[in-house]
Amino acid sequence: MTRHFGDDRDWFGEARFGLFVHWGIYAIPGWHEQTQYRRGLTREEYEPLATQFNPVKFCPDEWLDLAESAGMRYITFTTKHIDGFCMWDSGLTEYKVTNTPYARDTLAMLADACHRRSFPLCLYHSFVDHHHPNYPNQGRAHELPGPPAGDEPDVGKYADYVRAQVRELCTNYGEIHGIWWDANRLEVEDPSLNEMVRSLQPQAVINCRGLSEGDFDVFERDYRGEANEILAFDGPTEACQAVGKQSWGYREDEDYYTDHYLIHSIDRMMAKGANYLLNLGPMPDGTIVPEEQRILRRIGEWYGAVREAFDGTEPVVRWTDNRDVLTTRCGNTVYVHVLDPTGHDVVLHPICRSPARTTLLNDGRPLETRLDSLPVYHRDEGPCLRIRNAPVDEFAGEVMVIKLEFPEDVSRAGEGQIGDLPATAR
Repeated sequence: MTRHFGDDRDWFGEARFGLFVHWGIYAIPGWHEQTQYRRGLTREEYEPLATQFNPVKFCPDEWLDLAESAGMRYITFTTKHIDGFCMWDSGLTEYKVTNTPYARDTLAMLADACHRRSFPLCLYHSFVDHHHPNYPNQGRAHELPGPPAGDEPDVGKYADYVRAQVRELCTNYGEIHGIWWDANRLEVEDPSLNEMVRSLQPQAVINCRGLSEGDFDVFERDYRGEANEILAFDGPTEACQAVGKQSWGYREDEDYYTDHYLIHSIDRMMAKGANYLLNLGPMPDGTIVPEEQRILRRIGEWYGAVREAFDGTEPVVRWTDNRDVLTTRCGNTVYVHVLDPTGHDVVLHPICRSPARTTLLNDGRPLETRLDSLPVYHRDEGPCLRIRNAPVDEFAGEVMVIKLEFPEDVSRAGEGQIGDLPATAR
C-alpha cells in the first residue's frame, strides 16, 4: 500500500489529517447545507438568503489556528455546494459572495492566509447546481424536482460553465493543493477536466467523484461498510466525517458525535492508511461554534500525543490475529492501536519476541510486556507477546496507542517479526 505518487502530489500522503469546511448562505437558516433541496424550496424562496449573508467576524487565521491545534495539516473549503452559490468572486455568475452585504471574496481571504502560513488549500466543488439555468435538474439525488420555468437544460453548456469556473479557481488563487468533486449526476465522462486541473496545479490531488478517474478514493461517514472489514486500503484514500451527526453545514441544534466516536473513527481509518478530513460548519458570522472548537481541541490533545504512530508509518496486517487492534510500523518500531479492548491485557499472538521498550503514547508511561503461554493458545508450541495491565479504563474516552521498539529487524509474523507481509492483505 502506498500513499505516494512520486511527484508534487506527495504532500497528501504526508499531511494525513485535514479540516473540511462547509460554509455558505445555508448557514443563515442553520438547518442543513442542503436546506433548499431537503425542504423543497424554490429559487425564489431560497436565494434571497444571499442578501442577508454578512460574515463580519470571519477570520481565516482563527480557522487555521484551530486546525493546527487539532494537528491538521490542510484544509478543504466549499467553493460551491449544490445550491450553486459561489464563495468566491466568480466572473461567470452574479450568484456569489461578493454580491452579498459582505462584498468580500472569502476564498481570496482564506487563500491568502493559507499561502502565508504554507497551509495546503483544497477546494470542494459540486456538480449539481440549483441556480444555473443550464444545469439539467431531473429530480435525481440532490437535484431540484425538474427544471424551473425559463431554464434551458444543456449538459454541454453546463459542463463548459464548470470548466470555466474551475479554471478561475486554479488560476486566480495561487497554489491550490486539491479539487474535491461532489454530487456528480451529469452522467458524463470527460477526462479533460481533471487534466486541466493537473496542468494548472500539478501538486493538486483530485478525488474519485469527478468526470474521470481521480487520485484517491473517498469514504464518507460510515456509509460504505467495507471500511470496517478492510485491514489496509489498497491505494490513496481519504475518509471524511463531520463533527455533527445531522449536518455538514452549521446547524443551530446539532447533535454532535462523542469525542470517543470521532477519535475512534480517526484512528481506525488512519491506521489503515487513509487520510482523514474532519468537517466543521461555521456560523453565519464566520465564527466556529464553541462546541466544535472544543471538539477539535480535545482531538488535538489525543492526536498530538499519538501522532508519530501515523506520520511516516505504514499499516501492517496479519502481524497479529488480535482483531481488537490495528498495527502500523516504521522500521523496527510497531504501533499497536487498541481500538476495542475487551480486557486489560493486549495479547499479540503469535508474536514471540520481546520489544526493548514498550510505551503508552497517550501519556508516555512505560508498560510491562511478557512472553506468556496462554490457555487460549494451548495448542501452540510456544509463548506469545502479552502487554500486561494496560490502563484501558483511564483512556476509555479515546484510543490507546502503544509503541513497541524492537532491537533488531523482525519481518515475519510467525517468528515474532514484522515486515514482508503485504499491507493490503485482508
